Amino acid sequence: MIHFLTDSSHFIISGALVGLLVGMTGVGGGSLMTPLLTLIFEIAPTAAVGTDLAFAAITKGFGTAAHRLHGNVRWDIVRLLCIGSISTAILSILVSKYVGPVSKDWNHVISISIGISVLLTAASLLFRSKILKWVQENPRYLPTGNALKTATISVGAVIGILVTVSSIGAGAIGATLILLLYPHLKASEVAGTDIAYAVPLTALAGLGHWWLGNVHFDLLFGLLIGSVPAIWLGAKLSSVLSERATRTTLAGTLFLVGIKLVSS
Repeated sequence: MIHFLTDSSHFIISGALVGLLVGMTGVGGGSLMTPLLTLIFEIAPTAAVGTDLAFAAITKGFGTAAHRLHGNVRWDIVRLLCIGSISTAILSILVSKYVGPVSKDWNHVISISIGISVLLTAASLLFRSKILKWVQENPRYLPTGNALKTATISVGAVIGILVTVSSIGAGAIGATLILLLYPHLKASEVAGTDIAYAVPLTALAGLGHWWLGNVHFDLLFGLLIGSVPAIWLGAKLSSVLSERATRTTLAGTLFLVGIKLVSS
């Protein structure tokens, strides 16, 4: 059991550091928070995933409200993503329940899943501009009509599994895939749509992990206390610092963390 009175300062500081990066770059919440909890604080992978999902649902809820006020959410895309992601999230939770108590081997599988998700996030940050340039130069390869709807649902389905198992994937990976399918969207619309579909996904996955007993509420409160003001500060700093430099630094950090998780 985590003792909130003695350990809360560490989690508040961790929440603040992650919140600062999220505010500065727009990504990095789950991809930093979950590895931080498992590698540094030695929280069990299942507990780290469950708590981070609850954390993400709350913080992304505030973000969605802000983007909705500015008209940045494409609800038609959100609905398609939710059809795929919520379905696979429910299936993933039921499979976890069927597997029963988490064994050492299952914990290792989850750790590797977290590592792979972190590496995918780092790759999406490093190569996003090159991928988008290729897509914009080759529009004939983009799906349209029903094929586009099917591709969007499929993307949601894959992210639903990633997020439920590792708590990672709804940020940078989701935003990159949305941009690939809908390159005409403005950056603000990509951010708003990415955050909006992640709210029901992380909320449902978080509730599922609470049902499985994987959410530590004292840890959750500590992370929220630190992250909420830090996200605001990071957003302010983002107008001063170079976005390319911060994203490159974040991607490099995630790459090292992902290698560590996969090889452990």
